[in-house]
Formats: sequence, C-alpha cells, structure tokens
Amino acid sequence: MSTINCIGFIMDGNRRWAREQGLPSMKGHQKGFETFKRVVEWGAEAKIPNMIFYAFSTENWKRSKDEVSYLFTILEQSFGSMLELAHKHKVRVLFLGQIERLPKPIQERIHNAEKETHQYSERTVGLALSYGGRADIVQAANTLIKEGVKEITEEALASKLWTADMPDPDLLVRTGEVMRLSNFLTWQSVYSELYFSGTLWPDFDKEEFTYILESFDEENRRKGT
Repeated sequence: MSTINCIGFIMDGNRRWAREQGLPSMKGHQKGFETFKRVVEWGAEAKIPNMIFYAFSTENWKRSKDEVSYLFTILEQSFGSMLELAHKHKVRVLFLGQIERLPKPIQERIHNAEKETHQYSERTVGLALSYGGRADIVQAANTLIKEGVKEITEEALASKLWTADMPDPDLLVRTGEVMRLSNFLTWQSVYSELYFSGTLWPDFDKEEFTYILESFDEENRRKGT
C-alpha cells in the first residue's frame, strides 16, 4: 500500500506514439484510453485513494475539429467500461473542468456517471475535461465574487475550485518526455512532488508505475535528509 493520498497524471504522448507506429493519431488516443483504465486498476490495487487524470485541456480546443470530435467519440463510447471499472473497485467518478462546453450527450453521461458512483467514498478518480489551472482559479474567484465574499482567502478560493472534493496531489506524473505541467492543477500542485517520464503514455506500464510509487515512498520516508 502506497503512502500517496492523491496522484495526478498528465497523459502525454498518444499522438507521438501513433506516429512512431505509422498509425493515425486517433489510434494513439484509443491506446491511451486502454492505458488509463489499466492505471486506474493499478491505483486501486495500490490502495491510492485519489487519482486525477488530465484528459483534455482548455488549450486542446485549438486542435483540429476532426481530432476533437474523435476524442469525444472515444469518451462517449467509453462510459460503459468506465462505469464497470468504477463499480468493480468502488470508485467515485468526478469530472473536473468546463463541463458546460462539452457536447450535450457527453454532459448527460457525465451527470449520470457522477450520480451512479456518488455513494463510493474510499476511492475517487477525477477526469479533467476542458480543464485549465488558470481557468480553474478564475472561475473560483468569480464564484466567490458573485456570492458577495468581501475578502478572498486561500481557504475560500480552494473551496470553489473544480477539485474542491479532492485533496491536492502529493505527486504529479507526466509521461512523454516533456518537462512542464501545461496548466494542470496550477493552484493544487504547489507542494507536489514531480516525476517526468520518458515513456509515451500508451507504453506506460505497471513496472514503471510501481517504481514511481516506491520512489515517492522512499523519498517521503527520508524527508529530504
């Protein structure tokens, strides 16, 4: 059992993986979704209470219409398997971000999935969709202003973030060689440990996942000494 209470994943490298295989980028996204499901399984086995996955950023809307449409098609077709996985491991599913920007059928699936899994309390998986860290802070501040709050404190702001029902991540993992957070959990990650993997997301395996957890636990035990 890991000492990690919350871990975040930037699932990077789907399109590059597809190019390396000589396949359309859509195939990389399909493969990436299979990796996502496996990581949820591994997290449940390691008894990690909270996991957050960066699935679609506010910047991703700038991609081609065909790619964005295909990503949402994969998502819509995947709700059944996601719910099956959630019930298997008693996982509460949350969707974080500008949900109102998503296609209406997906919004309906999201609300149903959250309602169907809300009874689970020991483990939560958050899927960040149309999510941006800066956008999260701005919407939280605007919510407080609309509520008539005279002074915005850290505690008040944190209570209005899209992740308000989840703890801040102890560890953030990014696959795909790139060493930046790309507007993910900007407020929440200020004390997170960071791990940048050279592995493309579709190739991310249990061996590396286990190594990351063990490395974090070892560092945590040493307390930096």
